[in-house]
Order: sequence, then C-alpha cells, then structure tokens
Amino acid sequence: MNKENYFIKQFKKSKIIGDDGAVIKHSSSKQLVYSADAFFENVHFKRSWMSLKQIAQKSMLVNISDAIVMNATPKYALLTVAIPPHFDKKELKQLASGFKKVAKQYNIEIIGGDTVSNEKLDISITIISTTNNPIYRSGIKKDHILCYTGTLGSVKKDLEKALEGKTISKKSKFIKPKLNPKFFYAISKYISAAMDISDGLGFELQRLSKINNIGFEFTNEISKEVMCSGEEYEILFSFNKKHLSKIKELAKQHNVKLNIFATANNKKYKHNCKEHHFEK
Repeated sequence: MNKENYFIKQFKKSKIIGDDGAVIKHSSSKQLVYSADAFFENVHFKRSWMSLKQIAQKSMLVNISDAIVMNATPKYALLTVAIPPHFDKKELKQLASGFKKVAKQYNIEIIGGDTVSNEKLDISITIISTTNNPIYRSGIKKDHILCYTGTLGSVKKDLEKALEGKTISKKSKFIKPKLNPKFFYAISKYISAAMDISDGLGFELQRLSKINNIGFEFTNEISKEVMCSGEEYEILFSFNKKHLSKIKELAKQHNVKLNIFATANNKKYKHNCKEHHFEK
C-alpha cells in the first residue's frame, strides 16, 4: 500500500489538492499559491552531511521550487522549526542565516511561524506566493512534448556517497538545488503542464500519467540512474510542439539545458523505481 497516496485520499473532497501548491483566488487578477514542505533530520538529511546554514538554505529552496513551477512569485514565508535543546546561540545564528540568505535572494519576507523543542532538527516551511496565471500538473494533451531541464542522476550518486560516509561537494545539487525561475517565468505562456522533480523523474511521470490520463512514447532511452534520482528539483514540463523553437530560444538565452525525451500518447505509464516514502 502506498501510504502517502492513501493518506492524501482522505481529503479527496478538496479539489485544490494535487499540485505543487494550492491555488486560492485572491482578486480578479491575482491568485495566491500556498506551498508547504517538511525537511526532517534523519529523514531528508543528516547533520553530518551539511552545515546548519546549508540545511536551512535547502529547506527554503525546495519549497520555493514548488512555487516557481506553479508560475508563482514567492512573497512570504512561515517557518516552523523544532530545535534540539543542546543548540547554542552560535548554532541558532547559523541556522537563521541560511533562512535569511535565501529569503533575501528571492525577495521573500519571513512573517512568522513557530518554534518547539525536539530531539532532532525538524523544519516545516509554508511559502505564500502570487500569480496571474497558475500552471498545474494537468493540461497535457496527446502529442504534447515532454521535457526536463538540466541533468539528472548526480543527486542519487551524491546521496549514496553521503550514506557511505563520504564527503559531498558543496556545489552538489544535493546540498544546494539549482532553480531556474527566470527561465520558467519566460516560458510559462508556452507550456501546458509542469512540476518539479522532487521524488524522481519516474515518480513524476507516473503522477502526470494518472492526472492527465495519458502515457508517453520515449524518444530517448533513459537510464535507471536518471529515472529514479530524487531531490533533483529540475523542471519537468510539457508543451505543444508548435512552441518548440521559442522554448529552445529562451533556454539558450537563460543558459538552461533542455532534455526533450518523450511525447504524450493514449497509453498509461508506471515507473519501476524503488519506493522511498514510508519504506518498511
């Protein structure tokens, strides 16, 4: 049983659930997007892998990624942090500096939240964003092109290194996800659906298949290392082939690598990656 899916289904009466963020109409032109993510010690990271500043930065970036792929601009953040009792002032400042650095970079105001005492460092963040034209996971039609940005696979390799006690480069996307907001906002009017690759390309394609009632005809062979690498936070998106040249042009302008790998068809898709949520 997929416990994550089963639990989410308990709230199926809400039509808002099911995307990277929840879109709430705010005014005739603006809509609010709420996205929330947890980043827990010994689940998403170990203290030996990253500095406190890096941990705080990544916890913010993975949440901002959800807002970007909804074509929303982050405005505010609410932080809930469970702090181990042995943390001293220096450690608290290091943690806070990570949150503040990313907030400043993306012009986000941290407006509150909560702190509690806990044996482990656990972080939960809610980002409030605005958009004029939200992009959802739904919207893919037959013959639409599927594409993802950047390269996939390195995060899985770096996670395996970390689990073996090896040092990971500070430049690794596992430490600091690389987001491309300017590129995505530029192509937003040309794409039909989007999401970020958080659980792995295979997982995300299966979600898109189910939501859009489509499958995929792969134009390139994709290795298991690429298909099953999670926490990449590259952008997975679809578009009508008539927009291909414009999207390629914008990718070149923003120095973003495009990987066109499939077209949508009438079949179903199911990944063969190992489940990593709620493992027995």
